[in-house]
Amino acid sequence: MIPGAPREARWIRSAPRRSLPADDLQQMLERALGECTILDVQPLTEGLRNANFKVSVDRAPECVVLRVYEHDASLCQKEVDLLRMGSGTVPVPQVIYAEPGGLENLPPFLLMQYVEGISFRDLKRSGDQTAIEQAAFAIGETLAAIGRISFARAGWIAPGPTVAAPMLEGADPTPRFVDLCLASPNLQRRMSVDLRDRASVMVWSRAQDLGELDSQSCLVHGDFGKRNLLVKCDGERWRVVAVLDWEYAVSGSPLIDIGHFLRYERDSRPCAEPHFSRGYVQAGGILPDNFRSLARAVDLIALCESLTHDDLPETVVTELLELVRATVEQRDTILT
Repeated sequence: MIPGAPREARWIRSAPRRSLPADDLQQMLERALGECTILDVQPLTEGLRNANFKVSVDRAPECVVLRVYEHDASLCQKEVDLLRMGSGTVPVPQVIYAEPGGLENLPPFLLMQYVEGISFRDLKRSGDQTAIEQAAFAIGETLAAIGRISFARAGWIAPGPTVAAPMLEGADPTPRFVDLCLASPNLQRRMSVDLRDRASVMVWSRAQDLGELDSQSCLVHGDFGKRNLLVKCDGERWRVVAVLDWEYAVSGSPLIDIGHFLRYERDSRPCAEPHFSRGYVQAGGILPDNFRSLARAVDLIALCESLTHDDLPETVVTELLELVRATVEQRDTILT
């Protein structure tokens, strides 16, 4: 774990649980809904750190999602606070009940509305280009709405929600943060010396541009990827119906989310662009002229930080390394 990273970045379980003991499940649901009969439980497999279950009960007319927090207990309260803050401005699931402190021997959990839709990743895989373009435009609009929520300063978001601490104290926090990641033993055993040197040179070459982003303090989702964006066609066009998983949220530049969303976008074979950026600008978002290049430099932070984690499948390591190489070489990634 690198210095300066938030405690919630620690991975406690190598993978989220995919089942719950029946007694534990019953206790959680009855705490939230009162006496009820569980009709069906299905694990939602998209979660990477926390466990999510789609549950049908006789006391609720619609399905609900039970989210069980496998890591830092503060993540539950943080996510509840952000969901409530964003409600009405950003499409997010409605919070039904939360137990941020857990119950006796049970971890913290959250019960929320189940939102019907498909992930943008699945829509992209469908190959329906018209639908993909409409959804990408709507995602741009949604990100502009997220960016209209702001904090007093940039930094790590804690329960409240409030900004608990800056990303890194001192001048040039972004390139210094990347260098801290590059010095991590986990990253060093995965990445060659040459690639580490090139990544450092690249991020320091953009230090001035990156420094201009340091004072920005917009709400940043932090994991604005295709699996966390649920979309649905309302009969006229595709829209965003929910932005999920706010545990990584920080206060900073919207380019963090832009870089993440466009991580796999290829100039030689565009998919979401220019529809995503057009939706973002038309909804009030502001983009610098060189936003694609700068967003890739910003995204290098997340790529390098991910490579510091203890438990990473080799397939993920290979993918992250290819993304880093493509970034420092300023070329399209070969990944699809």
